[in-house]
Amino acid sequence: MELEKQELQMEKKYTAKQLVKFLIPSIIGVLLFLVPISVDGTVTIGLGVMADGLQAAISDYIPLFMTSVLWISAVGAIAIKGISQPAIRNHTFIAKLFDVGLFWIVLRLLGAVFATLTLTGAGPEVVSSELTGQVVLFDLIPVLMVWFLFASLFMPLLLEFGLMDFIGTMVRKVMHPLFKLPGRSSVDALASWMGSGTVGVLLTTQQYEGGYYSKREAAVVATNFSIASIAFSLVIARFIGIDHMFVQFYFTVAVCGIVAAVICPRLPPLSQKKSTYYGPAGKQIDEAVPSGYSSFQWAVEQAVRKADQVKSARSVINRGIFNVADIWLGLIPLVMALGTIALMIAEFTPIFTFLSYPFIPFLNLLQIPEAQAAAPAMIVGFADMFLPAVIGSGIESELTRFIIGVMSLTQLVYMSEIGILLIKSKIPLNIGELFIIFLQRTVITLPIAALMAHLLFF
Repeated sequence: MELEKQELQMEKKYTAKQLVKFLIPSIIGVLLFLVPISVDGTVTIGLGVMADGLQAAISDYIPLFMTSVLWISAVGAIAIKGISQPAIRNHTFIAKLFDVGLFWIVLRLLGAVFATLTLTGAGPEVVSSELTGQVVLFDLIPVLMVWFLFASLFMPLLLEFGLMDFIGTMVRKVMHPLFKLPGRSSVDALASWMGSGTVGVLLTTQQYEGGYYSKREAAVVATNFSIASIAFSLVIARFIGIDHMFVQFYFTVAVCGIVAAVICPRLPPLSQKKSTYYGPAGKQIDEAVPSGYSSFQWAVEQAVRKADQVKSARSVINRGIFNVADIWLGLIPLVMALGTIALMIAEFTPIFTFLSYPFIPFLNLLQIPEAQAAAPAMIVGFADMFLPAVIGSGIESELTRFIIGVMSLTQLVYMSEIGILLIKSKIPLNIGELFIIFLQRTVITLPIAALMAHLLFF
């Protein structure tokens, strides 16, 4: 009876056509981004099936193709500086893709050079070895290329047809008291959990630039909710030889992640971020439910109103195509440049070993075996999420390997991928702040991971 009453009230406010305009794209978006699918024993999402399928079909050609894209990115950015013709310089699409500052031009050029040296094998070993440039060009970039292709094309189904507005209003009462975040941030976490942490960050940056997250909220969501996917967690567990305990392993990751997400936003630098919104967009969100409405009624009304703002499929498609071009030409060159540099520092210098020394007594205090061998794994994850597992795979103690695996997934902030995404975005976070947040998450989650490990291996 109550449901019939709600349906009658809804019919008075909007037409069936408007409701369908919200429901159909949103349901497709949920099926692609948020519904888990088991394929050959691996949990993924519809988006992941498409991405993995494309990558498998063209994997041999991706490194050469993306090296060409990197050179287009670098040469285009240099060329536009010498073009005075207003029709080209002021063309919105071209200007946004290529008209960048000197610092970004240098990084684009460096990324193209690193990719070429790695692809041809002509570069010095420090650049093109299987521990540095090859990891980025042959392992990381192919995944980013295909995931961002499909994520950028289909993300409007989550963002522009009211789904975020509906879920945000419905779960605000949980997200706001616990994490001081709008309800829609739960969608970012789900997209990361089921699919990819990079998809979660991409979603967060678009929400921030659209005026739906404040500076503080965007920084918190990006550094605390862009969690590693179940699929990648399984890869880590298998690599370090604890996949027979995957349920306990992933439960520990979840517990650590929730605790860190509650504590970290209450500490500087995240607690000092302003609650103001991105200037060009301004504040575009209000999840509070007015009197006279139930949460469900208001959620549906907000969702339908948002979907009704979409005037044509062409505008949505154009925006998706631009997002793909922006990431391929603007972000992936930075991943190649900064990711290779980060791995060079991690693999060919003692910097991370020196930085890990303070963790040795901490690990001993927590009674973690092989503390000296495990200590570098606590810090090297800042360069790349997979590096702690590489170090951990050579450690004899299963308990220690378990902890290292958990830490690699709960630290979240790593420069070869997530860090570069954030630095490139408009979200107000710099590399120094990211390193502080990385250390905070390490110090907060390590005792929890150790406690859980001791209980499980007792």
